[in-house]
Amino acid sequence: SALHFVRWGWGAWVFGAAGALVALGLWDVFFGFEENRCRMSYMFEDPEYQKIKLPKKLSRRFPAYELYLYGEGSYARRNKKLQLAGVPVLFLPGNAGSYKQVRSLGSVALRKAEDIDFKYHFNFFSVNFNEELVALYGGSLRSQTRFVHECIKVILRLYKGQDFAPRSVAIVGHSMGGLVARALLTLDHFEPELLNLLITQAAPHAAPVVPLDRYLTDFYVAVNSHWARRGRDVQNLTALSVAGGFRDYQVRSGLTFLPTSARHGGALSVVSSAVPRTWASTDHLSIVWCKQLILATVRAFFDLVDADTRQITADPRKRLSVLNHHFVRHPAKPFQDEPDVVAELPGACARPGGRPAPRGAAGGGERGGGPRSRRNRTLAPSQAVRLKLRDYPALSHLVLHVPALDGKKFTVDCEFFREDQRTSQLPVTHLFSLGLSWRTIVPNSTGLLHRVELLDFGQIYQAFRINVVSSCPPAPGESLLSEPPLRRTEISPFRAPSSTDLSAKLHVARPENGSGPAVLEMYTSADCRYRVTIKTSFPQVLGQVIRFHGESLPAYIIASILLGYGGQLSSLLSTGRCGHLGAALQRTARPYKVEPVVHGLNFLLGFGWFREAWEATLLPEPDVIPASAGGLRVPLVSPVLFLFGTALAYWGHALGAASLRLLASARPALWSARPRGPGPAGAACGVLVLVPVGWTACGAVALVLAGLLYALRVSATENGGSGPEPPAEAEAEDSLRMHVTALHFLAWIVLLSAPSLIYWFRNLRYSIQLDPDPCKPLALILVPTVGILMNSSAASVRSSKFLKMAARVPPVLSVATVAFGAAHLYRVPYLASVPLVLHALCSVV
Repeated sequence: SALHFVRWGWGAWVFGAAGALVALGLWDVFFGFEENRCRMSYMFEDPEYQKIKLPKKLSRRFPAYELYLYGEGSYARRNKKLQLAGVPVLFLPGNAGSYKQVRSLGSVALRKAEDIDFKYHFNFFSVNFNEELVALYGGSLRSQTRFVHECIKVILRLYKGQDFAPRSVAIVGHSMGGLVARALLTLDHFEPELLNLLITQAAPHAAPVVPLDRYLTDFYVAVNSHWARRGRDVQNLTALSVAGGFRDYQVRSGLTFLPTSARHGGALSVVSSAVPRTWASTDHLSIVWCKQLILATVRAFFDLVDADTRQITADPRKRLSVLNHHFVRHPAKPFQDEPDVVAELPGACARPGGRPAPRGAAGGGERGGGPRSRRNRTLAPSQAVRLKLRDYPALSHLVLHVPALDGKKFTVDCEFFREDQRTSQLPVTHLFSLGLSWRTIVPNSTGLLHRVELLDFGQIYQAFRINVVSSCPPAPGESLLSEPPLRRTEISPFRAPSSTDLSAKLHVARPENGSGPAVLEMYTSADCRYRVTIKTSFPQVLGQVIRFHGESLPAYIIASILLGYGGQLSSLLSTGRCGHLGAALQRTARPYKVEPVVHGLNFLLGFGWFREAWEATLLPEPDVIPASAGGLRVPLVSPVLFLFGTALAYWGHALGAASLRLLASARPALWSARPRGPGPAGAACGVLVLVPVGWTACGAVALVLAGLLYALRVSATENGGSGPEPPAEAEAEDSLRMHVTALHFLAWIVLLSAPSLIYWFRNLRYSIQLDPDPCKPLALILVPTVGILMNSSAASVRSSKFLKMAARVPPVLSVATVAFGAAHLYRVPYLASVPLVLHALCSVV
């Protein structure tokens, strides 16, 4: 009817708009970042990876893993006999990572050692984890941890009998390799003294990026709870976590922050864009070769060496001081154990420029970062030092010492000012202004420094575009956006007169008792005037929502499909006809059917009596996104995710139905015989074959094959006849709609099970059976269910006495999916399989 067409059209428009918003948010996450400002690190000679022979017992226990020693040229030739005398460093690759990623650190450290005539040098080892997908499949994380423990013992035995034999191994872990390194402390027989320095690169310490199986989440719980509970084990460990910033769309920076406690003060977390003399955001892979960051790491390594033991210093305070020097503070001079008075003036703040400082800048010599050649002594475009004179009432002179600059000229500008007179306040625009309104401020004075405090800027959903316009004669300048309490800094160079756009958003929410607002600091020209304009960036707001909660979207998609499927069964029960899933989604997929129940349950769990009763049921706690989780304090976030999930369910169903019809139309061209799929006997045989496959090999394989068999069966039915009677045609149409919905469920189950399938396939040469297998129980349930669904029809479901119960269960499962699957996606396939089992039950009873 015309009314049905209008309703269908409006629904398509709404879901289309929601899908466009999802695409806009994804575009900001994947392509909305700044250009890559990392310089490529490189080797001077061909890299060589010498395989370390492991004990036979260890090789049989871990057949897929290997240990290598990195080298180049004459250094690699000297180490052929493994007579080592350096400082051992072990590199652990991450998810699908290669052991060859150690080459940037190893090469730069080697050239630095040559630069000081091998007074100190480092031996870089690397573990080959066979590029396992441990970020998606957690079944091998414990094996990797045990192998690393054995590698540490093997490495230390290589130095046995040396004059300066090490007693511990420093570890650099990329991505999940950093988590594996932290997990060493959870092993029963691991001695904490074997590890005293840990540097992680883009490692998700707080939580898994996508929790697709319970082995992964259990591993995280074990590691983080151990670090919180057993503070004595980590007291001697100094840990540094470096995040990649907004360019890293695989691991957001908020997940990389190390857990801290009063018992462990040796943990430091930074973002690469805030690291002095780096000032660049890195993607998930470039963080292992970003030259600026590699130089900072190597400088820190050499400053960590104790002159007496020629190994990493055993003093935790010095280790933390060195890391703070290179990754947080860096006053443009080398690290000193006993710094001179001038270098440690309280209140002084050095702002390095975009390039390395010159040798001897600020009273010291440049010592780290590869060979000391002219290309490493490029003069920084500008240096700024701020000194609070009230802290030195007896100070009468300020002396600037500048060493030889190879004939280059420089200019020194100096001014005295009151800080409060150079500070302005600019309230940020509201989230719902959508970029249609803005606020502008013009600093009321000229000078070399302006500070603009951005008021009410502290939540991760906030994202702004800041425009700085200067009007002055041409002169160099720079703009620095910093958020001091969290040490999250972004730097953007510009030249005046100009108009420069800056992006302002947070990696994590600011705490309630933060030390101050976010600040825009502008190092400017004295004869210029500046105008600062800020407005909300709606695409970046969507990007923040996707960045922080995109992993929960599959749960909301399944919840929407469950509501639509329940609507289909209700229509079949009341009218005798099964409606289209798209129309059912428009009619039934409403957030108010799910969100109040979930939030109400979360509210009741705040009462002790209800929590005790809930724990007695052995049910897990809800995964609902609380009002303060990750700083998201907008109550509309969860409904927005529900809208996005419904839109993706709608268009995913449309795409699946179109693909199924395309497959049905292509079957006559692919097979010359009649386009008939497997009949009831063939389906039964397929089930009999796939059940033992899921039990003895991999459950995900059985699920994929069952899904393909089901799709072929339905496509054959779709193309199996021509010109049926109207009643038969209506019946066939109803059956097809139910099959398409069932296939939609099955497609998402297969998608969420795909990581274990990929892991099994890549390790097939070592074992035919995946152990542990997170999909085995699911396969044993679903494979026989699919065998029944292949031969089901709308008529058999309509006549079932269980239809009324089957129609009432999906809305309840929708609530359960959002409540228990938003942060634990491995529960979603089990919840999605329940309606399929009930559907199969209705087909036979």
